[in-house]
Amino acid sequence: AFLDLSSVHQVTGTWMASTTLPCTYVPTEDFTQQTLSWSVEQGSSTSTIFRRDSSGDHILLSKYRGRVSVPKHNPGDASLLIQNLEMPDSGYYTCQIIWRSRDNSLITKEATTIVKVVKVAATKPIIRAAEPGLTLPAGASTSLSCEAGGSPPISYRWFRRGPAGTAELLSSGAELAWPSLRPSDSGTYFCEAHNR
Repeated sequence: AFLDLSSVHQVTGTWMASTTLPCTYVPTEDFTQQTLSWSVEQGSSTSTIFRRDSSGDHILLSKYRGRVSVPKHNPGDASLLIQNLEMPDSGYYTCQIIWRSRDNSLITKEATTIVKVVKVAATKPIIRAAEPGLTLPAGASTSLSCEAGGSPPISYRWFRRGPAGTAELLSSGAELAWPSLRPSDSGTYFCEAHNR
């Protein structure tokens, strides 16, 4: 139907991970989005988290600052991304949009999604094995990437095995890249994955 918001009834998010609460509609030339707001009901209180109006985007609840966003350049997409989910983020989230029509009347629609934040059983990172060995010509570019499953967040470190069992730390990212290989880059490299 016309200007109806599409959303989902419930979203289950994992503690410390991110989740998106969908809220979308099909834009039409006859109606201009005036305001978009997201509010949350937790216990007996309802508070506005996010508001977008002609003056820009405003995050009104300090505990969500730096953790919530709504797509900017995607007309009709008012979905709320929540990062670094915390246990108290569980609640009833309502997306409300007000449009102004060509004859200056206002139309308001809203949709509510239940958010449940769950703790997943903590699991150690398990690294998926990469290729056992690479032989490449000097001057070639290559990269090694490390990917582990387990409880987020996972951090990565790449090492190069040195003489007498020592290890030299090379980077603290999931990918190790060489723009142009030199003969001295030959060696044994290993990755370490770390979570809580």
